[in-house]
Amino acid sequence: MKASTFFIGLTTGVIGGVVTVLLSTPQSGKDFRSSLQVTKEDYQNKLADIKDQMQNIKGSIDDIKHEAKQTIPKFVEDTKESIASWQTETSPIQDNLQQEIASLQNTVEEIEKHLSEFQNRKRGKNT
Repeated sequence: MKASTFFIGLTTGVIGGVVTVLLSTPQSGKDFRSSLQVTKEDYQNKLADIKDQMQNIKGSIDDIKHEAKQTIPKFVEDTKESIASWQTETSPIQDNLQQEIASLQNTVEEIEKHLSEFQNRKRGKNT
C-alpha cells in the first residue's frame, strides 16, 4: 500500500468522524470545541507516530538492502571458491576411481572369458 493512499484514507476517515461528531454531539459549543481540540491533537500525535514508524521501516529496509548488497556477492564468491577447491581436491581421487573401475571391468571380462573357456572345455569332455 502506498503511503499517500493510506494518508488519503486516514484524512477521509478523520473528516467523516468530525462531521459525524458535529452533527450528533449533545455538548455545548465551548465543550465541543475543547473536545475537538483534544481529538485533533490525538490524531496529530497518532499521525506523527505513524510517520515515525514509516521512517523507521524505510530505514530498516534500506539497511537490509545495503547489507544484502554486501553479503550476497561475498557469499556467491566464497561458494564459487569452495566448489573450485573441492573440484581440485577431488580430481585425483576421481581419476584413481576411474582407473580402478576400468581395472575391475577388465578383471570381470577376463573372468568371464576364462569361465566361458572352462565351460567350453567341460562341454568338450562330456561329449
